[in-house]
Amino acid sequence: MLVAMRLAEVMSQLEQLGSEQALKTYHRHGVNGPAFGVRYADLYKLQKKLGVDHELALGLFETGNHDARILATLIADPGAFNLRTLDAWQRACGNHIENNAVATVAAQSPLARRVSERWRDAKTELRSAAGWQIVGSLSAPGTDADDAWFEPLLPQIRDQIHEVANRTRSAMNGALISIGGYRPALRTQALKIAKAIGTVHVDHGDTSCKTPDAVSYIEKMAVRHSRKASKKKTAAKKKTSAKKKTSAKKKTSAKKKTSAK
Repeated sequence: MLVAMRLAEVMSQLEQLGSEQALKTYHRHGVNGPAFGVRYADLYKLQKKLGVDHELALGLFETGNHDARILATLIADPGAFNLRTLDAWQRACGNHIENNAVATVAAQSPLARRVSERWRDAKTELRSAAGWQIVGSLSAPGTDADDAWFEPLLPQIRDQIHEVANRTRSAMNGALISIGGYRPALRTQALKIAKAIGTVHVDHGDTSCKTPDAVSYIEKMAVRHSRKASKKKTAAKKKTSAKKKTSAKKKTSAKKKTSAK
């Protein structure tokens, strides 16, 4: 009863936050079902206000309303999902925006690798796209996926990217960029494959979205991460140097005290 009341309250808030302009934008991106047109800035504010609430997330997703579903993925507890629920959420997605949101929360789940393997080779476009999006998310630092898990996926991307469905193609391209950008040991191979693939054509519909060039993006990410690593190294050296100076001062001070006695 309490969850139902909170669900009604949040749905009312979403309706009040709806914007015709945002709704038009969402329509251009393929959102055709029930939606209020809530801007992401407002969704993030609601996320902060609500915190993690898995029960409420389940209720919001069940409404079928686009904005409610996006909010559901923001407040869900990734660790509380089982395969059945993740499968159901993905299957229910009516557009690639919802699909991306579900893939994002699935990538944070302990089931992420298993779900990706389950979805990647699916015959349905959105499901396979979600599987490959998870690959891209898992390539970032801090996940439990090692280089060995990604390595066999690179030749698969090379061999299939021009043959798969539109959204899957886009997700594969994103995964290739992420693997090459975040995984130094696989960067050379990823760049070689990106060059062999060439231009990736994705139909983004009536939007200004563009397909990123994998080679240039991987190279830019490599430079950025190299700079970050260099800054960390410099900071670590300064910290070590400061500690040594402090230690030396303490020793000098101790000697002076001993000498004075």
